This record gives sequence, structure tokens and C-alpha cells, in this order.
Amino acid sequence: MPLLAHVQFGSLEHLLPIGLAVLLCFALVFVMKNKSERLKNQVFKMLGFFVSAFIAVFHLYKISQGDYSLQTDLPLFLCSFMALFIFVFTSTKSFRVFEILLFWIILGTSQGVITPDIKIGFPVFDYFRYWVVHLGLLIIIVYAIVIFKMKPTLKSVVKSFVALQVYFVALMLINKILNANYGYLNYKPKAGSVLDYFGDWPTYVIIGQLILIPAFLIIYFPFFIFKKKH
Repeated sequence: MPLLAHVQFGSLEHLLPIGLAVLLCFALVFVMKNKSERLKNQVFKMLGFFVSAFIAVFHLYKISQGDYSLQTDLPLFLCSFMALFIFVFTSTKSFRVFEILLFWIILGTSQGVITPDIKIGFPVFDYFRYWVVHLGLLIIIVYAIVIFKMKPTLKSVVKSFVALQVYFVALMLINKILNANYGYLNYKPKAGSVLDYFGDWPTYVIIGQLILIPAFLIIYFPFFIFKKKH
């Protein structure tokens, strides 16, 4: 398969990992739902350590290649940042961490899954890193919801939003110091994304912030309906 400048939307390189992840998620939930709590916890921890270890190894590999850039390669984009520390959540099963990560993961990774920003396609290491991070986070959060019955509250929406603002402020400072573009706070990704519909800088940043609360509420709505019915 030839290497691509970017993984194209709708290509086999785009759809195949998603299909495999969906099958894996369904199989994992089906197999684990009637297992012992001890085994459920062990599998959960393994999922978190696998995702965190994978991205850590990737960055160590990049550093060993001698072309690591503080401006572009640090694991500070939201999904990479979550993936690096997701083992903390899977090890502790902290509800406080869950109610923050739930909205970040569903909103952030869905954008990355639908419009992948991968510079070079299969079989480059970064290609696997991208899908392990994005799809791995989604599998972990689905596992927490279905297997451990974790559900957010309305307060979780506010907590997650406030925590995200703290994260963005930290990124702005880092971007200023490194002259970087982590979080796409200075310009939009070249591969194209939903941000293209929000105008130029700084309009797309402002609009992006304004739609966070409605987007988080949309994510919360199915949990609200489920709670009312049960």
C-alpha cells in the first residue's frame, strides 16, 4: 500500500481501524460483562497501561530518531495528553476523573476519528500511534460506562468544561513560550477539520469555546434520559 501525504477521509486506512475497534469493543464488553470484578478491574488496568505505554514508547522512539521537536511533537494535543495519563484513571477508577474525561474523550476523539490528521499512512509508527490513542480512549470510556456503570451528572458538565479551560490556558502559555500550535489554538490543522466551518483565527477559537457547553450537554443527554427511565 503506498504511503500517503495524509490519510484520506473514507479510505481503507481510515475506515479499517475504526471497524476493527468497534468489533473489539463489542467483543470485550460481551465477554467481560459476566466476569468477576477482579478480572474486570485487571482488564481495565491493562487497557489503560497499554494505551499509555504505547504513546510513551512512541515518543521515546521519536526522541531516539533525533528529529524530536518541542514545537510539534510533545504529547500536548488533548487526545495524546489524555492517552499518556489514562492509566491513572484505569488504575483508580476515580469518578472525579471519569466525569472530566468522558466529555473530553467523546468530543475530542470523535473529531479525530471522523477527520484523521495523520501526515503519513500505513505502516508508519505514527499511524498506529494515532489510532491506538483515539480508538483506545473511546474503548476505555465505553468499558467504564458499560462494565462499571459509571454515569455523569449535570455537575459533571460544568466540571469538565472548567477543567478544559484550565488546560487551554496552560496550552496558550506553552504555545507562547515554544512558538507552537498545540490544541490548534493559533491555526487550524492543515488536513482539514470541523474548525474549517468556524472561520479564521481567532473566530474559530471563540466559536469552539462557545459550543463546548451545548456539545457537552448533548453528550450528557442520553445519560439523563437513561436516568429518568431507570
